[in-house]
Amino acid sequence: MNQYPRDMIGYGAHPPHAAWPNGARLALQIVMNYEEGSEYSIPDGDGTSEMYLTEVPGATVGPGKRDLIVESVYEYGSRAGFWRLMRMFAERKIDITVFGAALALERNPEAARAIADAGHEVCSHGWRWVGFQDMDIDEERAQMRRAVASIEKTIGQRPLGWYCRYAPSINTRKLVVEEGGFLYDSDDYNDDLPYWVRVGEKPHLVIPYTLDANDMKFSVAPGFTSGDGFFNYLKDAFDVLYAEGATTPKMMSVGLHTRLAGRPGRAASLARFLDYVLEHRDVWVARRVDIAHHWIAQHPAEKYL
Repeated sequence: MNQYPRDMIGYGAHPPHAAWPNGARLALQIVMNYEEGSEYSIPDGDGTSEMYLTEVPGATVGPGKRDLIVESVYEYGSRAGFWRLMRMFAERKIDITVFGAALALERNPEAARAIADAGHEVCSHGWRWVGFQDMDIDEERAQMRRAVASIEKTIGQRPLGWYCRYAPSINTRKLVVEEGGFLYDSDDYNDDLPYWVRVGEKPHLVIPYTLDANDMKFSVAPGFTSGDGFFNYLKDAFDVLYAEGATTPKMMSVGLHTRLAGRPGRAASLARFLDYVLEHRDVWVARRVDIAHHWIAQHPAEKYL
């Protein structure tokens, strides 16, 4: 009988004490997705234009045709939204992780330089922002290697983390471990703390991500319909985790997209949340790679596997 392939238990009733630096009650991790220019598009040889995480529901034109509305919405992210968010983080001295699609970064060298100069982490978001779930293993391996080489060239160092589009394939984690240079992946949403898994004979670190505290819900239903809704949801999540952190510190992830949170009306609510966070003591605002290094040092795999 085959072993059930899912872990429904995790840490259970007694999660480990995270022991975040300086006694922090909460590790807050901000992700800015940079995908614009790597999404499905007719100019890149795809059979359809992108239909996901935009300002309009579904496609506005038929298959095989360029959707100039969607293309323009995506362009806003790289042309304007990116710079608004970068200013916001710089003003508050906040370090973030960028889920960067390699081709998108190639197509905006000025943005790539700005990310590198600011010291933000780039976690590989693939060569292009396309689905991995339907690729065969050889194509997925080739795209992973191409993404690593591209990001190393544009940013100046290789990515140490991996995150797919909306779904990894059944081969993704095996390929991440096989590649050998990644510290972690974030292709799970199932915990408030990092955790170890075994892939073959090797331990591998997972740093979960979020689809709830995420601006993507401005473009999918049911979701946020106002900046107040976004702010209040982030604040409530922060408040619960901060309170729990008095005894059992956790991690909170926030997901952003330059074409979504980078719009002025949404940026205003994000700024309110960041300022609210900074009013609190004992919060560690960290990049995912910093969390990975901490977990590897303080919670080594042999304690859990």
